[in-house]
Parts: sequence; structure tokens; C-alpha cells
Amino acid sequence: MLQDLENNFSELERKISTLQKNYKNLTENLKELNTEHEELKKKYDEERRKNQVLAEEQKNIKLYSAISGNPEHNRLMKNHINRLVKEIDFCIAQLQNSGL
Repeated sequence: MLQDLENNFSELERKISTLQKNYKNLTENLKELNTEHEELKKKYDEERRKNQVLAEEQKNIKLYSAISGNPEHNRLMKNHINRLVKEIDFCIAQLQNSGL
């Protein structure tokens, strides 16, 4: 009976040791994954900013192309001019309402 108890305790110690090693490995793995996640998040944000810059550049290129007379972009130019006219009209209305 004493031998059985010793065997049980030895087995428990072995299992506890294994669990501790597994826990340590998992926590290290979690740290690595968190670091990788942060790096990927930074890369994503950087690529997103680049994408926004490129989209703005593309918009400007289309606008310049429309200004230069490219028939493909005439509609874009008309829309842009209409937006500007609406903004100007709105500003004029505000000035008139303020008494200037």
C-alpha cells in the first residue's frame, strides 16, 4: 500500500511537471503570437495609409486628365465642377445670411 502511494505521488509529480512545461511553452507561444500580431497590425495600417494616398493620387490624375480634355474623364470633371459650384453657392448664401 505504501508502494502504491509512492507510485501515485511519483505519477502526480511527473504529470505536474509536464503540465508546467506545457504551460511555459504555451505562454511563450502566446507572447510570440502577440508580437507577430502587433507587427502585422502595424503593416496593415501602413498599407492602408499607402492605399489611401494612392487612391487620392488616382483621383487627382483623373481630374487632371479631365482638365486636359481627355474625353473619358469629362463626366468626372463636370461632377467636380458641379461640387465646387455648390460649395461656392453655399458660401455665398452664408455670407448673405450673415449680412456681409
